[in-house]
Amino acid sequence: MVESVGGFFIRPGEKRGGAIGPNPTDRGKPGTKRHLLVDRRGLPLAVILTGANVHDSKALTEVVDAVQPLRQPRGRPRKRPEKLHADKAYDYPRCREDLRARAINPRIARRGVDSSAHLGRHRWVVERTFAWVNQFRRLIVRYERHADLYRAFLVLAAAIICFRAIKTQFC
Repeated sequence: MVESVGGFFIRPGEKRGGAIGPNPTDRGKPGTKRHLLVDRRGLPLAVILTGANVHDSKALTEVVDAVQPLRQPRGRPRKRPEKLHADKAYDYPRCREDLRARAINPRIARRGVDSSAHLGRHRWVVERTFAWVNQFRRLIVRYERHADLYRAFLVLAAAIICFRAIKTQFC
């Protein structure tokens, strides 16, 4: 099993609430960042919210730990993926060490060495999943003041995406 991880910035409608921070690329306007962990088909496995000023690499451990156990036909349920693809934002020694401590093989593009085109064949899966999440109009702009309500809508959107994938697979 191969997973990919990524982050996406959204602007909140309200100026207050949890998981909001100043966006460093948008003149300090408040915002929230969604972090998704997806499988190779683009089905979301974990969703984490942070403020816009939190770097992607700091949320990597939290999003990997949020993965629920996976059922297998034999043996113990595997909780962790075998390898994880990530872009250059996650190229830090602590990210690689955290993944190796969890028995996950890190496939992270190296800053200044690897080109972005090499990772593109795995990265588009995460970007497509963000596009699927953005089809739910309620999630494009964060109107909820409380972060747990917005996260609940994100989890509901992820469940609908998984349901649609199962429905098309068996019908």
